[in-house]
Amino acid sequence: MTHYVVIGAGQAGASLVAKLRALGFDGKITLIGAENAPPYQRPPLSKKYLLGEMPLDRMYLRPLSFYEDQNIDLRLGQKVTSIDLAAQVIKVGSEEIGYDKLALTTGSTPIRLPAKIGGELDGVHTVRTLADVDGMKAAFDAGGHMLIVGGGYIGLEAAAVAAQRGLKVTLVELADRILQRVASPETSDYFRDLHTAHGVTILEGTGLDRLEGEGSVSKAVLSDGTVLDIDVAVVGVGIRPDVPLAEDAGLALDNGIATNSQGQTSDPDVWAAGDCASFPHQGARIRLESVPNAIDQAEIVAANMMGSALEYTAKPWFWSDQYDVKLQIAGLNTGYDQVVIRDGGAARSHWYYKDGMLLAVDAMNDPRGYMVGKRVIEAGKTIPANAAADADADLKPYMK
Repeated sequence: MTHYVVIGAGQAGASLVAKLRALGFDGKITLIGAENAPPYQRPPLSKKYLLGEMPLDRMYLRPLSFYEDQNIDLRLGQKVTSIDLAAQVIKVGSEEIGYDKLALTTGSTPIRLPAKIGGELDGVHTVRTLADVDGMKAAFDAGGHMLIVGGGYIGLEAAAVAAQRGLKVTLVELADRILQRVASPETSDYFRDLHTAHGVTILEGTGLDRLEGEGSVSKAVLSDGTVLDIDVAVVGVGIRPDVPLAEDAGLALDNGIATNSQGQTSDPDVWAAGDCASFPHQGARIRLESVPNAIDQAEIVAANMMGSALEYTAKPWFWSDQYDVKLQIAGLNTGYDQVVIRDGGAARSHWYYKDGMLLAVDAMNDPRGYMVGKRVIEAGKTIPANAAADADADLKPYMK
């Protein structure tokens, strides 16, 4: 019987195996995950789940019965230690498992602080897995002073939850401004003001020199010499694609596991999707860290593993929830040379242009602006900057 093996039981892996069955694949499917929990949603981890607003069972992408009903061998808490491409065999502990086709949906891993600066002290957390968040929940309930290291979306979301739970929060960002890598100064200003209004202290252009404590973290020494008494630290300084398994196997890497436009790696019987995979996009090679990409790319890969030859065309979109603000992002702002602000009061959006062409939009509590921007960008069209900046202008005609 034909055997397809999927390594990585996150959003991409779960989407891939479900799509295989939906498309009529009747061979054997094995889905292997290193975590003990069945595939679950990651975005609510740092928001609703951490706030206690979403119970664990609602986090699961599908009930456990789904995998049994679909005859999917779901193996949890198991780590794949090697891939032999020539023999088409993977190793899980001492067990060898043969495959006809293999998909890598290994996701990404958080960047952690080095042990030499206190990264392994108790009370120092990252936000990536269910176990990570379960491990830090008590700190959010206990009050005290929380240090957030990193002013990206993960750090800001953690800061928002901590502030809502009544903690004193200090966020340090080494770059000149929060969100510098992913957003315009205008968007940085918006979220800085939002967090400051909720009592968060944001220190930009300030790094962390080291964390100190006897077993548990109790102090943070900043790059300017400031010493903070803290009770807990959350590190949100980015993630890396989880590629050691692929690298050891000899697969080609390029900012992740390098795939062609169909999701195929340098080995024709091995595929990749999700955070771990890089792929061609508009003349460049990119890797997208988002739920929509994980789902869409995984479903294309499922079809292609079964013999289709579908090209994956990414339609980037992202979101972040902070306090009562829902940020929705459409497109990629890489290379923008102009930003215009559409200020509708409670609804606000920032529109990114290059040479007069709309690239992306950051919409804060502006679902209508986001929807129009997304459709226009995906259609390869644009909206004149003066129209986007006019909160009273009707943008819907530009979707036609």
